Amino acid sequence: MDSKIDTAPIEVLEDLLSERFSCRAFRPEPLPRPTIERILAAAQKTASWCNSQPWQLAIASGAAAKKFRDVMYGAASSGKPNTGDFPFPREYRGVYLERRRESGFQLYNSLGIPRGDKAGYAKQALENFNFFGAPHVAIVHTDEALGVYGAIDCGGYVTSFMLAAQALGVATIPQAALAFHSELVRKHFGLGDDRRVVCGISFGYPDREHKANSYRTTRASLADTVKFVDE
Repeated sequence: MDSKIDTAPIEVLEDLLSERFSCRAFRPEPLPRPTIERILAAAQKTASWCNSQPWQLAIASGAAAKKFRDVMYGAASSGKPNTGDFPFPREYRGVYLERRRESGFQLYNSLGIPRGDKAGYAKQALENFNFFGAPHVAIVHTDEALGVYGAIDCGGYVTSFMLAAQALGVATIPQAALAFHSELVRKHFGLGDDRRVVCGISFGYPDREHKANSYRTTRASLADTVKFVDE
């Protein structure tokens, strides 16, 4: 059998994983609805615990996206305390802290924000609530009763969504920042008190000329993340 045929599927997946990035500047034109629906149909095939398929989405586009953007940006700019349904990491330490810092400094350097410029950092952080100019934003939520298992399944769904989007030339960025205002999100979209907001996904065509999209983060080696146990 032709070895190229044998390896083609994994090569396609490897290419998608390599090309995907967290887009922080989007073009304003909306995606055709069939493109969005194809992304969703592909992501719906994500594996889940006991086949529960616990993810649900609220997707805002057009005027609805602008209205949601105004609400979220206003809340984030107010300085009022915010709450999320899932606790923020207690601490980033060791290699996890190093990776987080590297990613942040790569972004700031690409935008010409000097190291230590806290005002510049804060201004850029607010772009999360501008959805980085994306024409579409999805809120991923799950049932409270499923706890962490529902959230983990939603994480798998988010990965499938991003890879399906990448295959269609659509850029994405998963945003925990939007879930930090879970009560506001629930109120805005009319979600029940039993819904838990996992994250947001802003998506659209990427602005490839924008400096915020000019870098790529490094990936850990297998030696850093995998231990083989054979005996």
